Amino acid sequence: MAYLYGNKIRPVQVKFKNYAKKTGVGTITSAELQKLITRQLFNSSNIISLKPDKYEFFYNFGLKKRMPVRLAGKIVPGQSYYLSKVFFNPDSVEVYASREILDSIKYVNTEPLNVLNLTDTVVKDVALFKIKGVKYVPEKVKISICPDILTEETCDVSIEAVNMPEGKILRTFPSRVTVTFTVGASMFRSITPDRFKVVADYDELMANPSDKCNIYLRSVPHGVRNARLSVNQVDYLIEEQ
Repeated sequence: MAYLYGNKIRPVQVKFKNYAKKTGVGTITSAELQKLITRQLFNSSNIISLKPDKYEFFYNFGLKKRMPVRLAGKIVPGQSYYLSKVFFNPDSVEVYASREILDSIKYVNTEPLNVLNLTDTVVKDVALFKIKGVKYVPEKVKISICPDILTEETCDVSIEAVNMPEGKILRTFPSRVTVTFTVGASMFRSITPDRFKVVADYDELMANPSDKCNIYLRSVPHGVRNARLSVNQVDYLIEEQ
């Protein structure tokens, strides 16, 4: 009762210079710590056990580096959804450690975070992955995981001739082709036909003459998935200028 209500036991203070080493690590044995605690106890009290066997602390006199935060774990969107964005607040933290450790770290991982069947925005406070001898400021970040629903859309894209020699023009019939793709509903308005690239290759036509020419979908906007052409061949005509 005296210990509980008498404010008898206070935090133990140790002198930094007595335990710090040049390696950046200080060690206090449990025996040394027990002596400091025993001084506060009544003579009738005994310490039965003290764990662990030693206590380590790390120091570096202020060496630090600001590093970006990355999400570690597994995020599985629900059916017809995809992972749209992940926000960190803050998106980088101060890392205090020895010079060797700071040089070996390029970014900071969070503790593993697993989210299954993601259909709505999830906001969580997540601790950063602990590394011995490393201190983070702050030690936690707020993560916002944002899903978006997928929708299937189409657009008509002009067919572009590539590798055409001077004085010749390749005309295709039709001149445009329908591209079908899936994209997040929030991104659909930013997707325009000119951001797709559909080509017909003159060199291929010369190497393999045919009544029809093959067309290829060479590039699509960021965020577009499962893009495909309505046809893979079209009629064509080569004109001399």
